[in-house]
Amino acid sequence: MPEIMVNGSPVQVSEAGWLDDISQWNEAIAEAIAVQEGVQLTPEHWDVIREVRAYFDEYGAVPEQRVLMKLMKEKFGADRSGQTYLYQLFPHGVLKQGNKIAGLPRPKGCS
Repeated sequence: MPEIMVNGSPVQVSEAGWLDDISQWNEAIAEAIAVQEGVQLTPEHWDVIREVRAYFDEYGAVPEQRVLMKLMKEKFGADRSGQTYLYQLFPHGVLKQGNKIAGLPRPKGCS
């Protein structure tokens, strides 16, 4: 089983790098996954990560991109909610990279 090292301890991930046990997630794990993904986390990344995690906690599912864009627009304004903005943060897509870094389950259709 693949793993990543976080603060000297192994954390199990899938072959594609998704966290196996989402209850283990913490910010250190997010940082380690982001390194694997080639993403340098900024406060703007953390805003998106916190939004997708809050949505998951409330609804038990990851938000579709259009839903996330609406949530981001309501909370952060139009300049921080569009598809272009989200792809600047997560070049391989917020559904794939953002949710992976956030420690959430892999959405259907994401490799």
